Amino acid sequence: MIQISTIREMAEGFLAEHNGFVVDCSVSEGSDIRLWVDADQGMPISKCAELSRFIGGQIDDDRYDFSIQVSTPGLDQGLKVHRQYKKNVGRNVAVQLMDGHNVEGALELVEEESITVGTRKKERIEGRKAKQWVEEKHCIKFADIASTKVKISFK
Repeated sequence: MIQISTIREMAEGFLAEHNGFVVDCSVSEGSDIRLWVDADQGMPISKCAELSRFIGGQIDDDRYDFSIQVSTPGLDQGLKVHRQYKKNVGRNVAVQLMDGHNVEGALELVEEESITVGTRKKERIEGRKAKQWVEEKHCIKFADIASTKVKISFK
């Protein structure tokens, strides 16, 4: 069977020249290879096709009967690797925490072990008639995150 680590190494070598990175990789028992990649400035389909041909050319097709699919992660997939978080600074995200709580707001900062999400909501302030905007910063450790998805807005 083709090893995930082998595919990942080949892809990372290729992508290093194109400011790209591997998001995820899987190889089924039938040697169906799925590779999700991205880049800091976006990954065009032409680079996905080029990577697919590169990896396909490296695998001994006399020894393995395989198929390969290379694509970028869709909007329905959450952020998985640190570099994806850095790429999405400034965008709105929905973070589900391990304890079941959710935090939605702007991804403001990505550090080695945590992210900072800024939220803004209207709350009633004691002694005032009207609600006021209250802004909070939430520092969340990666270990406490169950999933993070980029929120798309059409404003």
